[in-house]
Amino acid sequence: MIHGKTAQARKRRTRRIVALVAACVLAVTLWLAWDTANGQTEAQGAHSVRTAVLEAAMQCAAVEGAYPSSLQYLEEHYGLIVNHADYAVTYEAFASNVPPSVVVMPR
Repeated sequence: MIHGKTAQARKRRTRRIVALVAACVLAVTLWLAWDTANGQTEAQGAHSVRTAVLEAAMQCAAVEGAYPSSLQYLEEHYGLIVNHADYAVTYEAFASNVPPSVVVMPR
């Protein structure tokens, strides 16, 4: 009879350990999935900002016959809005007839 109670107690302990390990694995899996999704969202946002900057620069070149020399010019004259708190934008204009180099990084 004592052996039966001991076996039942071991089974309960084993079940609790398995449930605890499963909960930990689930928590880690969810955290990794969230982290991956968050990284993809940041990358997509940076890509969208870069696309908007390049499109505004092309619009400026079409209207004025030259690419703008600065990002600020696009913001002031072409309605471009960049969330500088969330994205660091590097805008390098080589020449007025060459599209600018634009790099956008999430902060």
